[in-house]
Amino acid sequence: MSERVRRLAELVSGGGVVVLSGAGLSTESGIPDYRGPNGVARRHTPMTYQTFVGDAAARRRYWARSHVGWRTIARAAPNDGHRAVTRLQRAGLVDGIITQNVDGLHTVAGAGQVVELHGRLDEVRCLDCGVGTSREQLHRRLTEANPGFDARAVAVNPDGDVDLDDEVVAGFRVVDCAACGTGMLKPDVVFFGETVPVDRVARCFSMVAAARLLLVLGSSLTVMSGRRFVLRAARDGVAVAIVNQGPTRGDAYAAVTVDAPLGVLLPTLADRLCPLGAGSPQPVVG
Repeated sequence: MSERVRRLAELVSGGGVVVLSGAGLSTESGIPDYRGPNGVARRHTPMTYQTFVGDAAARRRYWARSHVGWRTIARAAPNDGHRAVTRLQRAGLVDGIITQNVDGLHTVAGAGQVVELHGRLDEVRCLDCGVGTSREQLHRRLTEANPGFDARAVAVNPDGDVDLDDEVVAGFRVVDCAACGTGMLKPDVVFFGETVPVDRVARCFSMVAAARLLLVLGSSLTVMSGRRFVLRAARDGVAVAIVNQGPTRGDAYAAVTVDAPLGVLLPTLADRLCPLGAGSPQPVVG
C-alpha cells in the first residue's frame, strides 16, 4: 500500500467524514464523466436552462436524445465504489454524502444522508404546476407518443443526453404534463445556467462545517458548484482528501491526493477500515 493511501486511510479512520462525489465515481457503472480519462467534455455541450425553456426545437431535441439515453441510465447499477462508501457509512466513519451526480446510485447502494446537489434524473417536474412524476412514467408516455422511434446512441453523457442527427429528432413528439395538461416538463435536475436551491446548498455547507474530513471522490472540481465546498472546508480548517483519476482544481487544499480508480481503491479502503463487514461498529487501522 502506498504512503498516500496509508495517509488517506489514517484520515478516514478518524470518522466525521463527509463525502463529496462526482461523475468519476459512476464511470464503472457505465456512465461516463465529463473530464476524466473517459470524459466527453470535448464533444458535448450540456443543455442550459435558458435554452430549454426558451427554444421549443432545442427542447424537442433534448427530450429525443434524453429519451434514448435514459435506457442506459435506467439500467445503471451501483459499482464497488458506491458500495464501499456505503460500507464506510454503516461502519460509522462517513456521516453524510454530497453528490454532484444525478444518477441516484448512492441511494440505490443503500447509503443514507445523501444530498443530491443537482437533483435526480429519474424524476420529472412540471414547470407550471410543480407536480412531480417518475422518469419511468414519462418514458412510457414518450414511447407511446413516438411509435416507431428507435434511435440508437453510441455513447451516453453523464446527464443522460446523447448525440443524434437532427433529422432523427425532427419528428419527435414532446408530451406535456399529465396533471395540468399543458405544463412544460423538465427533468428534476439543475441545468447549466440554473441555480441550485438555496436550502440545499445551505444544508451542504452545514454538513461540511460539522465534518472532520471532506473526502472528494471522482470530481475534477472544475466548476464552482462542487469546488465551493472544498474552499469552505479549507477556510474553516476542515481537512480535505481527494481521490480522482487526474488532477483537480482542489489539489492545493488537500492534505492528501490519490490518483486511482475508485472502484479499486475504495473497496481496499473499506476492507482495511471495517474488515468485519459494512456494519462493523469498531473500524480499525492496522
